[in-house]
Amino acid sequence: MEFKTETQRSYHAPCTCFYYDQKEGRYSVEVQLPGVDKKDIALDMWDDNFCVYAKKDDSEYSGCYMFSHYIDPGKAEARYENGLLKVFAPFKDWDKRTHVSIH
Repeated sequence: MEFKTETQRSYHAPCTCFYYDQKEGRYSVEVQLPGVDKKDIALDMWDDNFCVYAKKDDSEYSGCYMFSHYIDPGKAEARYENGLLKVFAPFKDWDKRTHVSIH
């Protein structure tokens, strides 16, 4: 008698790095998704958070992350190359900020 075993799927929270780009008025986010094909990545964004999901063979990468500032998701950009997803999300109302002098 032959027994078939189901392939064990592994789940991972992708390694992420957030950068505050003061010059451009945006977040730059890097999400590591090694070995994943671009067509297998889903990225959803809202005003204050984003979720990324990707699959590769027997692995799934999944994570949701909060922004500390509101962003404009309609103007966000994303690029994927060599296992690294780069997301650029402009701050909402960046032009209405107030600079505070430090004494």
